[in-house]
Amino acid sequence: MDSLTQIVLGAAVGEVVLGKKVGNKAMVYGAIAGTIPDLDIFIGNFYDTVTALEIHRGFSHSLVFAVLAAPLFGYIISRIHKQANWKEWSLLMFWGLFTHPLLDCFTTWGTQLFWPLDLRIAFKSVFVIDPLYTLPFLVCLIAASRLKRTSIKRRKLNRLGIILSSSYLVLTLIMKEITFSKFKNALEEQNISYSDLDTRPTPLNVILWSANIKAEDHFLIGEYSVFDTQPIDFRAYPKQHEKIDDLRQYENLGRLIDVTKGWYTISENEGELFLNDLRFGLLSLNPKSKRFAFTYRLEEENGNQLNIMEEPKTRGDAKVLLYELWVRLKGN
Repeated sequence: MDSLTQIVLGAAVGEVVLGKKVGNKAMVYGAIAGTIPDLDIFIGNFYDTVTALEIHRGFSHSLVFAVLAAPLFGYIISRIHKQANWKEWSLLMFWGLFTHPLLDCFTTWGTQLFWPLDLRIAFKSVFVIDPLYTLPFLVCLIAASRLKRTSIKRRKLNRLGIILSSSYLVLTLIMKEITFSKFKNALEEQNISYSDLDTRPTPLNVILWSANIKAEDHFLIGEYSVFDTQPIDFRAYPKQHEKIDDLRQYENLGRLIDVTKGWYTISENEGELFLNDLRFGLLSLNPKSKRFAFTYRLEEENGNQLNIMEEPKTRGDAKVLLYELWVRLKGN
């Protein structure tokens, strides 16, 4: 999830663990703990594109990291703030560090919660930024922080924020199950043969959902809103995997394909090859759009090296997509 959301969650967890004893310091250090796992994004800047993708939400988002890092951070904080002992600060840091990846498990990217096992847990029921999850939680947290640390109302407000946010996560799982059935039934009604179906919410909401469907030589993509009255329209995108047959000897290409879990197409523009990661959708809902949220240029150099670079996105892309999402979620 986004940084603000993780800060709010970490602060609320910190309040549960030590708020009554140390007051707002618990929220502050909980918020810090909630942001630490995402330092892997900063670290990724020192690596190539594929390695950065591989380490994102890896070790720093694992139970192992939380167990190892919490005592260290707890010791440092206990030397600064004597109101609580090392064990208490360590417990606060553990839950701040661990609830971060737990929340990220609900997103499309998922987390390697049980690193070093090569297993990413991804429920794909929440977009990485979701105001309906974050804002009520934030309001409760701010209201709680303004009360005395011994106040019963303070604890109740913080608990309310956790209950509301957790209930929303449960709702997203229910929505995912409902919309998955809608896509599955639509495919059957339209006599479409497929081998796999993957669904996720579109940005900033759980009203409009998107589906990727794997067929023999192409993928299908479709959207469904709970306000739809017309059948789901599926658009085809050819795989064109054969276009990279001459590049498969490069180890970094194989690793990038592994990252996509096989959900990728190959496109060509003016002699350049691009790998499109389908898992995060397109930058536009226009049926003619072929621009994906995550696209990687494949550039062979001197016949012995393959450079892989992520194509940049612009604010203009976000503006267009947000407008189209608003129109589409109201129904087809």
